[in-house]
Amino acid sequence: MKTIRLVAALALMPLFAAPALAQQASVRIVIKDHKFSPAEPHAPANRAFTITVKNLDSTAAEFESKTLRVEKVVAPGGEAVMQIRPLNPGRYHFFDDFHQDTTEAELVVE
Repeated sequence: MKTIRLVAALALMPLFAAPALAQQASVRIVIKDHKFSPAEPHAPANRAFTITVKNLDSTAAEFESKTLRVEKVVAPGGEAVMQIRPLNPGRYHFFDDFHQDTTEAELVVE
């Protein structure tokens, strides 16, 4: 009898786990003309989330942030996805290391 209950519980686990995975927060950022859009994306505080960066330019970009502890090259026309740890509320500076003079932005965590 215990085996049947265990098998039934294991079979139902994906039904309960799937909504939690679907609710993971994500931030989408586009690079065009060496500028980030939006320039101030928002993310939830104290929760892990993903940042997806789409590069619409014809040259490579490097999404970099010392405060987020992330550095990722995004190919021309390419996309990069980064997992971000839970963060405290605040503002987190990021930039395109290949075009520092034209691109600066901040992630607003609240």
